[in-house]
Amino acid sequence: MKYFLALLLAALSLCASNLPAQTSAGAADWMEPASVMRGCIERYGTDYEAIDRSYGMPISQPRSERLKKLYEDYLSILTGLSFDPMNQEDKVDYILFQNYLSHELRQLAIDEKKYTEEQPLISFAKSISDLEDARLKLQWVDGSRSAVMLTELNTQIATVRKELESPPKSDGKKNQPAPKVKKNVANRAASRTDDLRSTLKHWFNFYNGYDPLFTWWVAEPYKSVDQSLKNYADFLRTKMAGLSADDDTTIIGNPIGREAIMTDLASEMIPYTPEELISIANKEFAWCDAEMKKASKELGFGEDWHKALEHVKTLHVEPGKQPGLVKELAEEAVKFVEDHDLVTVPDLAKESWHMEMLSPEQQQRSPFFLGGEDILVAFPTNTMAQNQKMMTMRGNNIHFSRATVFHELIPGHHLQWYMNSRYRTYRGLFSTPFWTEGWSLYWEMLFWDNNFPKTAENRVGMLFWRMHRCARIIFSLNFHLEKMTPQECINFLVERVGHERANAAAEVRRSFNGGYGPLYQCAYMLGALQFRALHREVVDAGKMTNRQFHDTILKENNIPVEMVRAILTNQNLSKDFSTSWKFYGDKP
Repeated sequence: MKYFLALLLAALSLCASNLPAQTSAGAADWMEPASVMRGCIERYGTDYEAIDRSYGMPISQPRSERLKKLYEDYLSILTGLSFDPMNQEDKVDYILFQNYLSHELRQLAIDEKKYTEEQPLISFAKSISDLEDARLKLQWVDGSRSAVMLTELNTQIATVRKELESPPKSDGKKNQPAPKVKKNVANRAASRTDDLRSTLKHWFNFYNGYDPLFTWWVAEPYKSVDQSLKNYADFLRTKMAGLSADDDTTIIGNPIGREAIMTDLASEMIPYTPEELISIANKEFAWCDAEMKKASKELGFGEDWHKALEHVKTLHVEPGKQPGLVKELAEEAVKFVEDHDLVTVPDLAKESWHMEMLSPEQQQRSPFFLGGEDILVAFPTNTMAQNQKMMTMRGNNIHFSRATVFHELIPGHHLQWYMNSRYRTYRGLFSTPFWTEGWSLYWEMLFWDNNFPKTAENRVGMLFWRMHRCARIIFSLNFHLEKMTPQECINFLVERVGHERANAAAEVRRSFNGGYGPLYQCAYMLGALQFRALHREVVDAGKMTNRQFHDTILKENNIPVEMVRAILTNQNLSKDFSTSWKFYGDKP
């Protein structure tokens, strides 16, 4: 053992002695200072993973109870820590961890409420979750008893379905939902039934063949229940939610209501109401309208910026040329940030991004670029219908692309991913789209302020996306407030922003059917406005240079922007901190 330790220490010493004095990211700052909170947060992550592995079904009551205890235990640990002697980084981590745990406790209650809505449609769920919980606890399984339970389960499924089924209406229309069952609840219950089916399959396969007596008793009852679950999920989707078989285009979503929005805003440290946020979006929209009219006049279309937008949409590359355009635009953005000394771009970050093309199926939900470690490019394929090809080319034209490639790559999402993977990685627990998407859109604003758009067409391309982010706040919040339907959201994007209709539908589908949180679409513009307000407070005031400001933000990892502000301004913090930063002013 001593020999091993000696070798390890020698290796570490050799590694340290060979580190360059300067790295491509700047000074040799890869060793982060000691942290009281980091160990606590990392220990929590390990404990959570252990519980997650030990309890199978998300709707399992034992799982919920165990997670509740975990959150409360760590909140108790935080209460016992001495906050005032901590350094600023630890104080921020304390507040972030406390906020996170409190949010998770509230989320348990929200999930329980959602499950209560679904429960009449899946009243048989507990029978399946109990089987899986028993398996995870390695309790002995009785084949004959399991066969009886599965037979009873089949009866339960049939009974629930019979109670829900209703005869065709007098007008002859089919696939109408039964009274008092919301489409979104039925759709959620269908997905939950799919999960239950997968869980039961996993339970069956664990014993099947390994326990001959189990297989002898259970094989046939299991096949019957498996088919019943499949049929029941299809029934919920078609008859209750009104979706056709294999429907991947209809948009249902799940409006969460004002109370849940307010809870999520508090967790994201956004001290505004939904109505105030919509007002902010409308003010930003008004600025975009004015700038669009200026660009439209330069292009000879007067104040009819819709005509100017139509002109810009025709300026796309030929089929097969989009990857080359993306590469050219990515290199242009890197040169721009380096020429203006805006942020450090490590050489390896420049080398390590890749490009993939989105399939036609993926483009039904993501009609434009996606980014992160790599960039995913949307452009027509030979299998698309003619109108779809044209809409995709028009929606990914040269000037729209010039305004988004750097959003996805450098200095946007790719640079984020590169730095987040290397600095304060434990803070990944607190990641928020207000930082992730806000950062990338903030760069669109900063590029505009630094005269990145060279022509009126360039400006139209950038303004289109900024208007789109204003619209996201308006349509997503109104949807969750149950003031707009998905179709009204699509119409809004077409009429107010100028989207191609198919692209607008894909955008709304992605927003509500794509697994995003209810505030995700708001986060682009609001996070960007937070970063812009912080830039004015710190850089415009002469306290930091652009490069220092942006490098510091990236090295603090992905956290609510108000906490970034607390670090950069050395704000006086207390352990009972609550959000208060009115980044857009007191009266938006």
